Amino acid sequence: METGILEQKLDYTFKDKNLLKKAFTHVSYANEKKCENNEKLEFLGDAILEFVVSKYLYDNHNNLTEGEMTKVRASVVCEASLYDVAKKFNFSDFLYIGKSERAMKGNYRPAVLADSVEAVIAAIFLDSDMEQVEKFIINNLSDIIKDSSKNVGLKDYKTVLQEILQEHGDVSIKYNTIKEQGPDHKKTFTVELLINNKRTSEGQGSNKKQAEMNAAKEAIAQIKKK
Repeated sequence: METGILEQKLDYTFKDKNLLKKAFTHVSYANEKKCENNEKLEFLGDAILEFVVSKYLYDNHNNLTEGEMTKVRASVVCEASLYDVAKKFNFSDFLYIGKSERAMKGNYRPAVLADSVEAVIAAIFLDSDMEQVEKFIINNLSDIIKDSSKNVGLKDYKTVLQEILQEHGDVSIKYNTIKEQGPDHKKTFTVELLINNKRTSEGQGSNKKQAEMNAAKEAIAQIKKK
């Protein structure tokens, strides 16, 4: 592994390079090479991530109730959010992964990449301290925390739309991402909503989920006008 490039991406230089290597060692590779894998680091990283996000919400979002903070944390400490972080740093290029797993493009699987982010979090903590790992987590997840905090009180428009449409029987509802604009760290997604294969509305958002929600909200508004 060329650690210099990766450390530059992470904005952190490891004192123990072996920790960084272990964080990227998938169990399939470890079984082939008879070496340690990153599963224990994932376990520790998951706990650290949950604590840091909880503390950040407690310190910075006094307006949220305990239940709302729990919902926000769940939307941040999840596979989708961590997968986005892994894609940002091109973690798939650095993973040590077994031959059969690589043949199936396992180094691009969201679950594998999300796990590697947790392992990196633990590796940074073990190599330094909580201050450093907190900096890494907040730098890379603060936008997701911000979006989730804004939307935590909103109705789930996708569910509401589905309930309205299916009152009269089965209906086909599809959301297609038709456009992505802006740099990786600040993208805007545009999603179109198809009802029974007919384009009904579109929505925009800083992530696909938010864009889909806005498309559903627009479709509900159209239905109410009829």
